[in-house]
Amino acid sequence: MRNRLFLSSLLFALMLQSALVRSQQLIIQTDTGKQTQLTRADVEALPRIKVTSGSSDRSRIFEGVSLKAVLERGRVEFGEALKGKRLASCLLVEAADGYRVVIALPEIDSAFTDKQTALAFLKDGKPLDDKEGP
Repeated sequence: MRNRLFLSSLLFALMLQSALVRSQQLIIQTDTGKQTQLTRADVEALPRIKVTSGSSDRSRIFEGVSLKAVLERGRVEFGEALKGKRLASCLLVEAADGYRVVIALPEIDSAFTDKQTALAFLKDGKPLDDKEGP
């Protein structure tokens, strides 16, 4: 049952804990328990991307950094390292408000998809409001 909960031998957790959100830090924790802490400055130093969401008449442009780039800073490997049983690996994202979502790592890897997943901090050129972020 435990293996089933982890979906494979690897489960990655990206945790935004309420105490850390105030100081704008992000923790990347691997299934082995190794943690990497990134400050907002660390995240903002990564290459920026823009992602358009919605229909053409109601589209929004989000700007931030690639979720893959953030995870790579936390020593999560993609590409050739993501094969075999690791294809079932996933990311658990937890926000300070209790929101949780699971994303399969291949959904983030450019070797498997041309879609970009962003950790956004701007929407239409303006900072996210309190409901949307940080």
